[in-house]
Amino acid sequence: MKRITDILNLRDGEDDRQKTLESVKKNIDFKGANLWILACAIIVASVGLNVNSTAVIIGAMLISPLMGPIVGAGFALGIYDFTLLKRSLRNLLNATVVSLSVSTLYFYLSPFKDVQSELLARTSPNIYDILIAFFGGVVGVIAVTRTEKGNPIPGVAIATALMPPLCTAGYGLATAHWSFFFGAFYLYCINCVFIGIATFIIIKYLKYPAIKQANEKQQKRVKIIIPVLITAMLVPSGYLAYSLYREQQFKKNADLFIEREFSDKGYTVVYKKTDFNPKGKKLELAFLSKRFDSLEIKELKEEINDNQYLRGTSLVIRQDSTDRFNALKGDILSQIKSSENEMNAKDVRIVQLEKELAKNTFDNKQLLKESRALFPTITSISVTKNTLVTPRDSVIPLTAVIYDVTKALSGDDQEKFRNWLNERLSVKNVELFKKQ
Repeated sequence: MKRITDILNLRDGEDDRQKTLESVKKNIDFKGANLWILACAIIVASVGLNVNSTAVIIGAMLISPLMGPIVGAGFALGIYDFTLLKRSLRNLLNATVVSLSVSTLYFYLSPFKDVQSELLARTSPNIYDILIAFFGGVVGVIAVTRTEKGNPIPGVAIATALMPPLCTAGYGLATAHWSFFFGAFYLYCINCVFIGIATFIIIKYLKYPAIKQANEKQQKRVKIIIPVLITAMLVPSGYLAYSLYREQQFKKNADLFIEREFSDKGYTVVYKKTDFNPKGKKLELAFLSKRFDSLEIKELKEEINDNQYLRGTSLVIRQDSTDRFNALKGDILSQIKSSENEMNAKDVRIVQLEKELAKNTFDNKQLLKESRALFPTITSISVTKNTLVTPRDSVIPLTAVIYDVTKALSGDDQEKFRNWLNERLSVKNVELFKKQ
């Protein structure tokens, strides 16, 4: 038993308590460096959310100094220092108002107001966010009380994100998306409260001494306030977590229903929409060619009601009285028939163009073999038909022959070569060009 106690002992490596408390107090106030860091974190987080950059948002989490007054409030509750508590809450309120104001102004002026995935991720908090905030806060305060701070602090800053939800709330204000504002601000409140509660619990566990001026009445008030805050945060977040679970189960079972009743039977689904909200559940479908009569639709609705996660879902199959598949088939055949003459004319034109192209195409490979039989020094040859334009706008057709040799042809050989090419190519306008 003692061995387990030693393993779980948090007092090993603990820093001087007075020194820890002074460090906490120093990080509460937003002035000097802390104020500059806060201002930069606000802008960085807002830009990251605006451009949907996870890396930039993580950077804002790391540089944000908002943890300071929250940890300060937790410490103050743990040692019943109500002067420190007021100071911490006042600084946290100031930082919150400044952050909201700056982020709201940024998003109001920004030309890009599309809802990005990073924004949406911070608008629907649930019970899992409470767990993250609490255990992240536990790790954070343990690190604060250590002699060696170690690596947990950056991880805590990322896990218990404070700046991104606050800037998301600013986006909601700037664009009048009130659901975004309330959802993101609720997430921010969850993080603040449960980081503070985690700090309070660890400080009590470490038995930090209460300040002398704390009276019993104030201590009792703290013991009442903390359970009330926990309940106030747990109830709505628990409801949201349950709603999220129901929505996930609804979508999962809707996909299984579509696969079993339609895809496995060879029916192609061309449109699918699932809608899950407090007013009711809805599943809309449309198919490529399959058409359902009223009896089949009735049977499908009965299948839906047999599933506990789909029960009460309104099934809508989009189809009209026209057989679209056969109508489309008729339209295609009609278009094919009406375009036959046009296609025939194009075929004739293609044949004509191929003949013209054949006149201007030479088998350079065969010509090289024949040329080398007569003139062994020739190493390469290329024959093309061209036109020569003179300054008087005269156009002279010629057959250009570009060749290369290992040894220059004499004048007689060049003349013989030209005459042979005129006969071989059935032309009278061969011009020789030696490759440079």
